[in-house]
Amino acid sequence: MNSRATLLDAGSLGLADLDWQSLQQALAPLSVHEFTAPEQVGERIANCDIVLTNKTVLGAAHFAANPQLRLVIVLATGTNNIDLSAAAEAGVRVCNIRDYSTDSLVEHTLMLMLALARNLPAHLQQVAAGQWQRAQQFCLLEPRMQPLHGRTLGIVGLGAAGRGVATVAKALGMQVLALTSSSGACTDDIPRLPLEDLLPQVDILSLHCPLTPHTAGLINRGGLRRMKSNALLVNTARGGIVVEEDLVEALEQGWIAGAATDVLTVEPPRDGNPLLDCRHPNLIITPHNAWGSVQARQQLIDQATDIVLAYRRGDILNCVNE
Repeated sequence: MNSRATLLDAGSLGLADLDWQSLQQALAPLSVHEFTAPEQVGERIANCDIVLTNKTVLGAAHFAANPQLRLVIVLATGTNNIDLSAAAEAGVRVCNIRDYSTDSLVEHTLMLMLALARNLPAHLQQVAAGQWQRAQQFCLLEPRMQPLHGRTLGIVGLGAAGRGVATVAKALGMQVLALTSSSGACTDDIPRLPLEDLLPQVDILSLHCPLTPHTAGLINRGGLRRMKSNALLVNTARGGIVVEEDLVEALEQGWIAGAATDVLTVEPPRDGNPLLDCRHPNLIITPHNAWGSVQARQQLIDQATDIVLAYRRGDILNCVNE
């Protein structure tokens, strides 16, 4: 099958420390771009029947202008950067990468949960400011630390990552609840509740759902006010699920005790972000790298190769817009 392929944002994958020769061979000829600005997308996908993208946006105009395009591989699980309906109307299959970073996400989420519960940012600041060095006693116990054992974890999104976090949380002696599925499914032993009932019960709320019109702004001022004053919020999903201005208010007003996020609504946050300006002592922001261990990124490349090879055989794997 004669074809041309392009990779629009290779710089987001850290390919230098990965083995991706098989993917290159499967896609040859392949044009590789470290970064593609919105105004460059049209020229770079012209005449290509396969496009690979991580976060570069493909909209209806791109599909309308490229009738030769047949396959888009999103090098991530979330596909909110693709107009899926427009792709389907144009006969373009959109495939994503699944469950490649579950272990990495679960470990990062656990790290953030522990850091918040132990008030780690504040204690690090105390040592850096010399407060421990000047103390009369051998230890500093303020701000207070919470245990995870015996606490209640609420999970929004029981996919692979959410279930992985639930398994770890149970091993630590936590009670686990989850948001009621939008499909109404209930195939496990984790109790599911509507959001208005879930939020007041949890000590930690952990987000693992995709960003969709249904989940955009799901955690907002009203919901944050329903949470316990000592509750913690962890977001390793997507920034747009949380209304960031409302989260800043919740922290500053003491509606919740702390928050950690690996994601922001706009990334990178070149024009600033309310959370970046917040100086709450128990706020942690990591730069969207929860997914990014070497092992996870290699699994991503290997799965993308499988999708391409299946396409060459006339099969489609992981299609999200059938």
